[in-house]
Amino acid sequence: MAANVFALIAHAAGKADDSALELLSAAKSLFPEAAPTALVLGSGPGLKAVAQEVAASFPEVWSFDQETLAYPNAELIRPLLVKVLPAGSIVILPHSTLGIDLGPGLSVKLGAAYLPDVVGFDGVEGTQLKVVRQEFAGQVSAHVQGDVSKGAVVTVRSGAFAPASPSAVGTVIDKSPEAAGLSARRRFVEVVQAEAGDVDITREEVLVAVGRGIGEQDNLSLVDDLAEAMGATVCCSRPIVDAKWLEKGRQVGTSGQTVKPKIYLALGISGAFQHLGGLKGSPFIVAVNKNPKAPIFQAAQVGVVADLVELLPELTEQIQKAR
Repeated sequence: MAANVFALIAHAAGKADDSALELLSAAKSLFPEAAPTALVLGSGPGLKAVAQEVAASFPEVWSFDQETLAYPNAELIRPLLVKVLPAGSIVILPHSTLGIDLGPGLSVKLGAAYLPDVVGFDGVEGTQLKVVRQEFAGQVSAHVQGDVSKGAVVTVRSGAFAPASPSAVGTVIDKSPEAAGLSARRRFVEVVQAEAGDVDITREEVLVAVGRGIGEQDNLSLVDDLAEAMGATVCCSRPIVDAKWLEKGRQVGTSGQTVKPKIYLALGISGAFQHLGGLKGSPFIVAVNKNPKAPIFQAAQVGVVADLVELLPELTEQIQKAR
């Protein structure tokens, strides 16, 4: 099945989001022979820098520079894409706040199939696109297929596809006139920055993350001891913040901080996509969980099935000896 494949690129402060290379990887996984086109929308001098950056990975980049697109608004992007995309296009979006807002209505307007929160592809048979989704907090993999004879809108979960390596010398095509005259009933008001904490986990290269599997607040001392032995910084998943055991500034996830460590040790974290959505780059993930079916093991390079209270003191002692 030949297809026109497009990927919507998220960006901020003149830099493309890490999801750009994940979307490229997803597109090439689905259609190895396709030449996916990147869609870059925004306003100002930073947009040109993003388009040039993305052109190092995608063979073609469509750039839409309009003041109304300075902040991503699904009400504006939806009619624009309906206007410019060829019939039968496959549109790949990040499964982010914008993708979740944009995707369903876009599929309706295009008359295309809608396949959200995809973590893998099973291939294409005729006009049937087969995808993999996760249900019940990742405990079950659901294999779903949709008729894409009229195209499809697919949202891809963050971290589900390894980032592709830049390998193209792409062409940037200015499509700004196509975006003229857009209007919406809602408007951007402001960005509310995440709370500043006693440490900036977004800058740390080695993180020890703790989740509800730690059991009790008193057991956090075991995590602190391990982090000190490793020369790492402690962070956490949302349940730890909700329990007020650690401050909000240490939370990793879609409702917390986005981090790009080199090493990420996940302790007692199930691995729901809301948490993994806060992990960017290509960290080396080591996961410890007593549930062998925890979704975190699908993202980790090394997995250990063990009780944290029993393992952590021994692990800390061995690391101290090694150092």
